[in-house]
Formats: sequence, structure tokens, C-alpha cells
Amino acid sequence: NSVFIGKKQTMGYVFAVHTQAQQYEEVHIRARGRSISKAVDVSQIVLDRFLKGWVIKNIQVGTQEKLAMDAENDNDMDRVSFIDLVIAKN
Repeated sequence: NSVFIGKKQTMGYVFAVHTQAQQYEEVHIRARGRSISKAVDVSQIVLDRFLKGWVIKNIQVGTQEKLAMDAENDNDMDRVSFIDLVIAKN
């Protein structure tokens, strides 16, 4: 019951969230880095247009460490911000 936001078009993720919402009582919309703003857009479009009676239940933000793309050893880590929006039936 999670949709991970990436580089595809916004409406593709909107329909993915809508599909998940038909099967589950709550859906997680997750994104990292530059995709965070698109995750917020997706949540608002879904709630305003498609899922009347649903609300944002929880928002979690933070920072994750991941192995750097140009890592020469295992100690080279990058930090990346993330968001996890939980929408649920009201």
C-alpha cells in the first residue's frame, strides 16, 4: 500500500495512489530528494479530485544515509531527505 514517487509524470502517480486506495484503507506516498515536491502535489491532487472523504493522516520527514554514487570505499555516505505522507479514509 505504498507508492514511491520518482521521475515519471505526476498524473501517473495520482492514478497509482487512486488504485491503491481502492484496495486499502490507507496509502503511503513516499519520496526522496527532488521528488518530495512532486509527492506533495500528488497527495493534494488525489485528495482534492479523486478521494473525497480522505485526509492526510500522518507526515514523516527526515534524512536517510545512502552509499555515495562515487564511493571509493564503504564509508562514503550521502544524506538525502525523504517524506512519507499517509493518506487514509476519514
